[in-house]
Amino acid sequence: MLIRIRNTSPAVAIGWNTYKQLSNPCVQYGTSSSNLQSTACSTISITYPNSRTYGNTVTLTGLSPGTTYYYKITSTNSSVDHFVSPRPAGDTGAFSFNAVIDLGVYGADGYTIKADNAKRDTIPLIDPSLNHTTIGRLANTIDDYEFVLHPGDLGYADDWLLKPKNLFDGVDAFAAIIEQFYGQLAPISGRKPYMVGPGNHEANCEEVPYTQILCAAGQKNFTDYMNRFADLMPTAFPSRSSNTTAKASANAAALLAHPPFWYSFEYGMAHVVMIDTETDFASAPDGPGGSAGLNSGPFGSTADQQLAFLAADLASVDRAVTPWVIVGGHRPWYTTGGSGCTPCQAAFEPLLYKYGVDLAILGHVHNSQRFMPVYNGTADPKGLQDPVAPMYIVAGGAGNIEGLSDVGDKQAYNAFAYADDFSYARVSILDKNQLQVQFIRSTTGEVLDESVLYKSHSQQFVVQ
Repeated sequence: MLIRIRNTSPAVAIGWNTYKQLSNPCVQYGTSSSNLQSTACSTISITYPNSRTYGNTVTLTGLSPGTTYYYKITSTNSSVDHFVSPRPAGDTGAFSFNAVIDLGVYGADGYTIKADNAKRDTIPLIDPSLNHTTIGRLANTIDDYEFVLHPGDLGYADDWLLKPKNLFDGVDAFAAIIEQFYGQLAPISGRKPYMVGPGNHEANCEEVPYTQILCAAGQKNFTDYMNRFADLMPTAFPSRSSNTTAKASANAAALLAHPPFWYSFEYGMAHVVMIDTETDFASAPDGPGGSAGLNSGPFGSTADQQLAFLAADLASVDRAVTPWVIVGGHRPWYTTGGSGCTPCQAAFEPLLYKYGVDLAILGHVHNSQRFMPVYNGTADPKGLQDPVAPMYIVAGGAGNIEGLSDVGDKQAYNAFAYADDFSYARVSILDKNQLQVQFIRSTTGEVLDESVLYKSHSQQFVVQ
């Protein structure tokens, strides 16, 4: 089960998979668990070659903001679950969300503590379990956050070949790992909006350069990712600003958005933009001829569609409505160990700086990192006290079959790096001027690092 924020606020999309196609997927819902008086239906029940399931999507509209709704998909064996409807843009209440990136399936096809296979997790061979994992921590703290941001690398089904037992059953192994992962995620994604973006592990059936020709139909070029999420992610939100220029920019962004690859949404005091660091910009690593050799995309109708969207979307942000601007993506350009994405930096960093993005959340490197606000490799002299440069974090330590990445060499502007155990980030918007970032150790709930970014947000529209 998957819940997503939609662009007609307040509304959510409910997604689930079935082994048979549904002619009329429906969801019953209401504000009482014993009286699901409303029903919403759709005709969306889609599949793709070599998938074993059909993806169903139903959108619930006209919801009251910040209200508990109970819901049940119409089937013979579903149970009643519940969610809290999204905050409207401009709501000034404090809230938290989790940034969880590079999260893989748990169990026999999943986690290692280190990239070294000799150092396995303590329970790698039992049936899938929520114990001692990031998923378990998210489930146990379900009331402490309001949504999850997951920009890339979901499940790691493309690593099926790392297990000898899968070698003669690759097509079904890929499908089975995907099904298992989203089943494990259901305790979280069935309760909280789960907002995703693309990563390199969504591209093909295996992450081996130039072997996509060996992938079965439906298991290359982000096919599962597109089919699973295209009808669930929002495009761009209608502007809540009274400024006509901002409204025009928001309308342009809505036309240029291409979910689930690049899109935006608003939630309370935050404007959140998801970018695609894999394809659709010059020298994109997963694009045709890219450094990763995955030869995927492009997905836009023009070469510059994604960057045109990002510029229009960021230009539309009215800080009087949503003071905090947050960008999520997969590959970082600031990371310890010297493995940053140079083409990503060239494409995205100038726009993030120009429009005063406050926080960039990235992953790909399998550990947790926090950087002081920085632009073009130079730390902002104001530090966390009203900087003009964005603050960058890497939240790639959630856990997967490939293990954790050593911290390596650290730059002078790196403030925190951790690779001893699984971890993730919690972002809390305290008020219009203060944003807190905490890194949480998954196994214990211990706060490993905590910082507070202060921004005056004195300009209604930021261009610098």
